[in-house]
Amino acid sequence: MVKTKLHWYELIPVNIYFFGLSGINQTLVPLVLPLLVQQFVGEARQGTYFGILRFWGLMAALLVQALIGIFSDRSKSRWGRRRPFIFAGTVLALLCIAAIGLSAVMEGMLGFWFLLAMYLVLLLSSNIAQAAVQGLIPDIVPLSQRGQASAVKSLFEVPVSVIFVSLVIAPFISRGNIWGGLFVLMGILVITMAITMLVREEPLENELPPLDWQPFLRLVLMTVLFGGAILGMREVVRLTGYIVAGIDSVTLLMVIMGLVGLLAMAVAVVIGVGGSIRISMGDVEDVDRTSFTLWVISRLAFMVGAFNLSGFTLYFLQGRLGYSYQEAVVPGSRLIMFVGISLLVSTLISGWLTDRFGFKRIAIISGFVATAGTLVMLIFPVLPLIYAGACIIGIATGLFYTSSWALGTELVPEGQAARYLGISNLAGAGAGAVGAYIGGPLADFFTVQVPSMPGIGYVLIFVLYALLFLLSSLILMRVQE
Repeated sequence: MVKTKLHWYELIPVNIYFFGLSGINQTLVPLVLPLLVQQFVGEARQGTYFGILRFWGLMAALLVQALIGIFSDRSKSRWGRRRPFIFAGTVLALLCIAAIGLSAVMEGMLGFWFLLAMYLVLLLSSNIAQAAVQGLIPDIVPLSQRGQASAVKSLFEVPVSVIFVSLVIAPFISRGNIWGGLFVLMGILVITMAITMLVREEPLENELPPLDWQPFLRLVLMTVLFGGAILGMREVVRLTGYIVAGIDSVTLLMVIMGLVGLLAMAVAVVIGVGGSIRISMGDVEDVDRTSFTLWVISRLAFMVGAFNLSGFTLYFLQGRLGYSYQEAVVPGSRLIMFVGISLLVSTLISGWLTDRFGFKRIAIISGFVATAGTLVMLIFPVLPLIYAGACIIGIATGLFYTSSWALGTELVPEGQAARYLGISNLAGAGAGAVGAYIGGPLADFFTVQVPSMPGIGYVLIFVLYALLFLLSSLILMRVQE
């Protein structure tokens, strides 16, 4: 039952578990997984196999979150609809995190396949819990306070989590103590889950209509289409690399592979979004389909850059500044911290800026600013300026999240926001898969073909991410408010 008004401190148990969930991603994706993948497969194949982890993990997580969301909505447990799933998902996630720690003593491809299996189960487990905890705000928080609750959620989920990981967990990993970092992560997960268990849920007693599987089946079709597009474009990049491998000119290789990589990412984004909208919306005419489609494409293009810059940070620093994989953890974690602080600042001022200058205008500016920040990181191989570029990207990302989402809420028909905005969630999940699964093999191609220029492949894919930021802004210019 939704109370008339909640005290401010009651919003904390409703949202604090997002801190634990985000901690998993902020610890594993930029810090732990790149190190383990490099240990198992070597530098020549690290991008490809890191992309495999990200692709299959995100696709599986997307489906299980939707499925568990259906079951959680219909649960009649006396402990409530959400808390049993949060508890079960947390216990399974803790076991998987421990297993990932154990994989650090393994070697070769056996270690990689074990890591992949444990990472997949971890994402399935954490998304069981996430699917449930996302229902707490509409279940518990009155309509008049949902803006406050969402703000608390955003703070726990992004800047607070990013800053905590960089200050507390990253130092353990930088000293080679992966277990120390994972133990802290597991402790945070247990503490945030325990606090969330304090939320008072009322058991569901109303009779429910028969289960409608159509929304989930539509999501399965959307995911298959999106995943198929990404797989196909990856093969285009791989085959192109095979064809041009004999070219001696590094500049020509960069131009050819860069254009093919950019085209592959763009095609995956457009096909994924266009097909998803067609499957989800059918032939309805209650929304400006062109503007809505362009908005989702713009959102996905920006997220491909934002999500994957962090995922490949360690590899980029190794190649650009000559660090060993262990040495890169310290500057990598500091970079993440600076991004987190920048995100916090820009998130706090984004509401005022969008109200004053308009959602669309701020979203367009964000893409240009993120492009500039990425170029600073690329042009100046000096650590302080790389940090400065990362801060610029963080500011742009905070502004984009607020302004782009607000713009989307204006484009959808009243009373059907959940249906249409749900498509953008598929875009968010697909961003990591597009950038890593296509970008990873592209970077590895240059590691093999141009061993005298280490890291040049990661410089190239960072250029592609900058172009996707730019593309996001250019596409938004065509959206009609």
